[in-house]
Amino acid sequence: MMLLEIANLLSEIAITVIGGACLLRCYLQYLKFNLSPHSGNPIGLYLMPLTNWLVMPLRKIIPSVGRIDSACIVGAYLVVLAKVFLIGLLLGTIPPIISLLIGSVLELIGLVLSILVVLIIANVVLSWVGRGSPTQYMLSEILNPMLVPIKRILPSMGPLDLSPLVLLVLIQIAQIVLSNIARALL
Repeated sequence: MMLLEIANLLSEIAITVIGGACLLRCYLQYLKFNLSPHSGNPIGLYLMPLTNWLVMPLRKIIPSVGRIDSACIVGAYLVVLAKVFLIGLLLGTIPPIISLLIGSVLELIGLVLSILVVLIIANVVLSWVGRGSPTQYMLSEILNPMLVPIKRILPSMGPLDLSPLVLLVLIQIAQIVLSNIARALL
């Protein structure tokens, strides 16, 4: 049991770092961020080497769909799929293929939601202490497509912006729904 918990922890870290980096790369490319090493974008310096080993070979066989880098999404999915499969093996059972595929999709969606929570909290903290910093600006640019529709609906509270809080609540609701779907299907 202890070995399973350790393996689960290590695999969670791996999928969060590698899968999360693939998803972030896809989203930043969708938003047209320049991630090349010469762009001066500090995230590109870390993101590209962390994901190139997985994304570049996939790009040879998986085309992009418009501005969406499909290879990044498939790379993140493959990392999650490997984790779900390995945990199943450690439990002593190989999950049925449909459970493996659906479980991996649900886990990938959960990863996206968890990453969003971290980005929102980092953006809020930086808006208090590092206002105007390049990192805070970039986080704002990443989150604005999700926050702007909420800001349109919320009544004006002067300088107080409650849209990150509303987005966090919506993400929490989505995580509860996702958890219940996973329990029902798997």
